[in-house]
Amino acid sequence: MGRLLLIGNSRWHWAELEPGSGALRCWHTAPGSSLDPAKGGLLQAWAAVGALPVQLASGSARRIALEDVPLQGLPPWLGIDRALVGWRAWQQQGAAVLVADAGTALSLTRVSADGGFTGGLISAGVALQLRALTGSTAQLPAVNPATAQMGEAWPIHTEPAMAEGCRRGVAAAIAEAWRQACRESPIAGLWLTGGDAPGLVPLLEEQQLKPVLAPDLALEAMAALPAVGLLP
Repeated sequence: MGRLLLIGNSRWHWAELEPGSGALRCWHTAPGSSLDPAKGGLLQAWAAVGALPVQLASGSARRIALEDVPLQGLPPWLGIDRALVGWRAWQQQGAAVLVADAGTALSLTRVSADGGFTGGLISAGVALQLRALTGSTAQLPAVNPATAQMGEAWPIHTEPAMAEGCRRGVAAAIAEAWRQACRESPIAGLWLTGGDAPGLVPLLEEQQLKPVLAPDLALEAMAALPAVGLLP
């Protein structure tokens, strides 16, 4: 079995089946760092929302497109990552879902009980908000959200105050979208994926929400597509 690759806005996301167990192993790299043209045969399928490398455009691995994702009503401009996570969450939930993909961007995707795309929202993710603060102000420092202190609701120092403020802003956006979606029609599950997802779970639980944490949902979706068939 070959590898799967999802090219994101800031990172590349990989998956393959573990020999023997059949479990899906996922890992993440900097763009281009693991694509060796000499080993192109290892790559079975790929999808992209970020910049497309020349090696893939001319290679033999299958490109996953919107028509490979069995959701109804997908507009042709929808990002393949949103289609993938929406379909997989709906498939696993068996009912209407709202999927929050918290990566470079925060994308919120709604899927109806019968498996139809019903819209969503897009805003800046935690790291993108922090970069905007640093780049657009005179005195705020650069902050790495991966190493910034977490847990204090009202930090004293500037760096954790920025990181916590952006995290809580993203969590609040997800919570409000969930409540609005539920007011409009019954939503059975809130699914949370993306690199920032684990750090958002406790903030959403503070607001009495119970998200299903699935950090590698898009890769799981790719593996489960009928066109790929690595997962049931």
